[in-house]
Amino acid sequence: MNWWKGLKGKVSSNEPLNKHTTLKIGGRAEFFVEPKDINDLKSLITLAKRYNMSILVIGAGSNILAGDKDIKAVIVRLNSSSFKKIIYRRNCLEAGSGLMLWQLVMVAKRHGLSGLEFLAGIPGTVGGALAMNAGAWGRNISDMVEDIKVMDYGGNIKTLTKKQIRFGYRRSGLAKYIILSVHLKLVKKNKKEINGSIKRYLEYRRNTQDTSLPNAGCIFKNPRLKSAGRLIDLCGLKGKKIGGALVSRRHANFILNQDNAKAEDVLKLMDLIKKRVRSRFRVALQPEIKIWS
Repeated sequence: MNWWKGLKGKVSSNEPLNKHTTLKIGGRAEFFVEPKDINDLKSLITLAKRYNMSILVIGAGSNILAGDKDIKAVIVRLNSSSFKKIIYRRNCLEAGSGLMLWQLVMVAKRHGLSGLEFLAGIPGTVGGALAMNAGAWGRNISDMVEDIKVMDYGGNIKTLTKKQIRFGYRRSGLAKYIILSVHLKLVKKNKKEINGSIKRYLEYRRNTQDTSLPNAGCIFKNPRLKSAGRLIDLCGLKGKKIGGALVSRRHANFILNQDNAKAEDVLKLMDLIKKRVRSRFRVALQPEIKIWS
């Protein structure tokens, strides 16, 4: 049954998800679709609803742990040029959700717009960053948001103002929507200063984070007024390994895929970390990554 007949974008079946996640882990997706444009995305939603199929959205796959078993769903990636447009108007940028964050940061720099420098080095898309309210060092992408254009799972398009979105620490309340684009308000600044800030953020990431092996960035959210990495380190878990998954020796909140790790290895390691931290500090760590099973 070619239920996707009529779609204009790319469609594949039994697509290995380890090709699409930065952890390089995951079984196969029943269907993997890259819509051509917004109308194609709307057609996809209509078809998925007609055939009673679940939809999951993926960006750069940088904060996803996909399960080892095959996932019975339609995985959607907004990867066509239609979802990567960026428009400059005065102190604002309108960016498509499929645009990579580094591209957004570079365009802002080119126009002398400041506010996004702290996102330099985060290997995600604009849509992914908005969905989890990505941030670092006390800054979040939501700080610059004016409004976001979304499509609900009925195919309806609407624009949500910042006040209508429940942004919080590593959350947005946007799970019931597919993010299409965002309107960001930035500040004019000297291009050399912006470039200097970008370089400092990139250098700090290189010196403190571990990108030597496939990973998904920070695995756990920071508890209030505490560092998850510090708590994990104090439990003596740096270098702890289960199967092919390893707690980084440089940054304890990073789990690395050292040796063809399975999702099960990562989950067991996460469970061990949570138990040790809860036992010693009476703190319940919460995952920052999304877990697809």
